[in-house]
Amino acid sequence: MDRVRQGRAGVRRRLGAAIAVGAAAALAVTGLAAPAQSADAKTADVSAANATADVNVVKNAGFESDLSNWTCAAGSGAAVSSPVHGGTKALKATPSGQGTAECSQIVAVKPNSTYKLSSWVQGSYAYLGARGTGTTDVSTWTPSTSSWQQLSTSFTTGANTTSVTVYTHGWYGQSAYYVDDVSVFGPDGGGGTDPVEIPAVPAGLAAGATTPTTVDLSWTPVSKATGYTVYRDGTKVASTSGASTTVTGLTPDTAYTFQVSASNAAGESAKSTAVTARTAKGDGGGDSTVPRHALTGYWQNFDNGATVQKLRDVSSQYDIIAVSFADATPTPGQITFNLDPAVGYASTADFKADIAAKKAAGKSVILSVGGEKGTISVNSDASATAFANSAYALMQEYGFNGVDIDLENGLNPTYMTKALRQLAAKAGPKMVLTMAPQTIDMQSTSGGYFQTALNVKDILTVVNMQYYNSGSMLGCDGKVYSQGSVDFLTALACIQLEGGLDPSQVGIGVPASTRGAGSGYVAPSVVNNALDCLTRGTGCGSFKPSKTYPALRGAMTWSTNWDATAGNAWSNAVGPKVHSLP
Repeated sequence: MDRVRQGRAGVRRRLGAAIAVGAAAALAVTGLAAPAQSADAKTADVSAANATADVNVVKNAGFESDLSNWTCAAGSGAAVSSPVHGGTKALKATPSGQGTAECSQIVAVKPNSTYKLSSWVQGSYAYLGARGTGTTDVSTWTPSTSSWQQLSTSFTTGANTTSVTVYTHGWYGQSAYYVDDVSVFGPDGGGGTDPVEIPAVPAGLAAGATTPTTVDLSWTPVSKATGYTVYRDGTKVASTSGASTTVTGLTPDTAYTFQVSASNAAGESAKSTAVTARTAKGDGGGDSTVPRHALTGYWQNFDNGATVQKLRDVSSQYDIIAVSFADATPTPGQITFNLDPAVGYASTADFKADIAAKKAAGKSVILSVGGEKGTISVNSDASATAFANSAYALMQEYGFNGVDIDLENGLNPTYMTKALRQLAAKAGPKMVLTMAPQTIDMQSTSGGYFQTALNVKDILTVVNMQYYNSGSMLGCDGKVYSQGSVDFLTALACIQLEGGLDPSQVGIGVPASTRGAGSGYVAPSVVNNALDCLTRGTGCGSFKPSKTYPALRGAMTWSTNWDATAGNAWSNAVGPKVHSLP
């Protein structure tokens, strides 16, 4: 799709450079013996330390004060609000081709003393160590983790050692790594400390008002806590600095169990006593089921000359609204979403409220991944998991009903299939999954896009192929058809219909106006003729399918913004046709 973005920062870079040095070489260079194993005994460790009057000698251990007390090589580090392990911030450091993005702090220690060093990390090739100990310097690492994992080791100071450098780093040319809740527990070296005690477990957790997709939670504030983490059915879903929050992205008339923990620079408390709350019944709202015949429109999260609109302004004719687009992160396969200020929302909360309102009106709002310039690559087990985890997190955070796969620079059917199945396992049977391949991607079932669609047929909602920007293509009868005609739409749809997709999984994707694409625009009347031809056998051109497909899903357009620029002429004409199909 033509998606030139004005005011957007740069063209996305394709990630996933090959690892320059193998794991064995990394072990040799750093002097490590083996990857560290995950542990979840932080609270016990802290309790033991407190019992011997030990303290955490690291300052700003949870990066709540950004990079205060820390030094990161060549500006490679920054404090970020997501992902975090405890509190509201964590360290994100991004290696360069010639650097490891080391971040370090000099801590005050006592001579001839033993210290327990630990931190929580996430990402590829995350290292933790201490040097200048006066005895044996130590380090530990993990090759890859898509969720928070604790690294732990210990060291003993020399007879004259009063300071030690604690450090963390990644690996040359690899993606960003994350660090949170660093601790060096041992005797106070006289340099001042972060809080010694982890906050108490929050009490008084209670559920308040509910809607079909949200639950309000509140609890009693905890002394010395700087932040709180909310868990839904054991999974972290929110972080907040106050003693209340609203959990979004829920399913109507569904019971959920919530817990909350408190945190400060010393670490995170245990989870509170659980409370159960049931969301309100949908009454037609909430996570909607896509209708038998649906109209799909892409909503632009940027300004490229089309009408700038908020989601609330999108025509009610659209049943599926694809928010365009997700953004890549330095972690292969991982996606995020950045609301563009150009669209005029006062806050992210305002945007989320619009999503909830559309869902309450029976619409599905999904997040589109890719686009003409999208460079999200899913080509390994790790990147497939990263995609599924991050996509699900965005669904939970914003309330998206699902995702749209619009990768116009190719995809790997093996790993994209794994990613989508992992996502579906997390999101459940109501997840909306759409695709928007180019015409060339659906000419044969041997193509990667077609293979992927067939691989996930049991969880696939609709494939809205782009019948534009393609030139002439083969139809299912082996003849060549030129874009811009009813035959082009019907003869190419026939390939999908006869190639294994259910008719309910096939839609016709076209530009909303002549400005919406470089070529391939057809008048709404031509789209309507194609819909009639495929579902009723009327309105056909020279090509007439051998049978009709009454369950055909419908049509799609790029974009709701270009449609609005033309006075919503496309949706006002094609929408009623789609909704009146047999």
